[in-house]
Amino acid sequence: MAREPHDETDHEPDAEPGEPPPIPGSPGIPADARAGFVALIGVPNAGKSTLLNSLVGTKVSIVSRKVQTTRALVRGIAIEGKAQIVLVDTPGIFAPKRRLDRAMVHSAWSGAADADAVCLLVDARKGVDDEVEAILVKLPEVKRPRVLILNKIDLIPREKLLDLAAGLNARMAFANTFMISALNGDGVEDLKRTLAAMMPEGPWLYPEDQVSDAPIRMLAAEITREKIYDRLHEELPYRSTVETDQWQVRADGSVRIEQTIFVERESQRSIVLGKGGQTIKAIGQAARLEIAEVAEAKVHLFLHVKVRENWADDPARYREMGLEFPRG
Repeated sequence: MAREPHDETDHEPDAEPGEPPPIPGSPGIPADARAGFVALIGVPNAGKSTLLNSLVGTKVSIVSRKVQTTRALVRGIAIEGKAQIVLVDTPGIFAPKRRLDRAMVHSAWSGAADADAVCLLVDARKGVDDEVEAILVKLPEVKRPRVLILNKIDLIPREKLLDLAAGLNARMAFANTFMISALNGDGVEDLKRTLAAMMPEGPWLYPEDQVSDAPIRMLAAEITREKIYDRLHEELPYRSTVETDQWQVRADGSVRIEQTIFVERESQRSIVLGKGGQTIKAIGQAARLEIAEVAEAKVHLFLHVKVRENWADDPARYREMGLEFPRG
């Protein structure tokens, strides 16, 4: 077992978001409010997590160079005028091969079916490849207003972009088409205003200052998982996960956090630890700094690495990630 203590801190009580929704007409909440859900769907690495963070205005979903890093439905909450938009960052849709893959794809389509509007995000550089084609075949089954978003437009010629937009709109009815760069923010405000107008009338679903419905413990685990990907982009397979085992608020306002990194083989455990524990130390330092920002307090982070060969077949691990465990 490896342990990596840190001596910085954060502050945040040991409580999950779950405050009662605001009452229409209360201070700061418009009486003629709108609120609803928008699902962001697309293939892995289309830029959904980057777009979600841009729309919300802060980081609520992890972003990595590795594909398939979003595993469960991550909800970010954006305010635009009198509308509250609950944005659902779904796992990338791809051809599933393993149980975890099937759970992720099922989660993505479930998020689309339950939303008030669905945004299809397409990497404009790649256009319509086999994975996008598979989504286009299934998307008509989702009986919700659809918005087409062409992302990474700063990386391709305008003529190619217009041809791509025309071709996709010829195949399927989209309520709107947007051309954006989620990374630099181009076109994102126009998209946000349009999504706000698409939300049904009704009271806001979350307090005005809440930016995500993810429990802080889960977000902390996701941050550590992102740092693992950043540090071990090539060396470590996808089949690793992180769980927050303990979140203890100390008398001085700091937080002691214990997390476990689960890998499938001893060789992977050695990779995460690194020579002399240097790799896990670097992962822990990077994670601690970002968790402290989110928790707005000083953080003492302790990381443990455990081998659990079949963690991806354990229903408890799926519940921890907010996924439905696929049978068979």
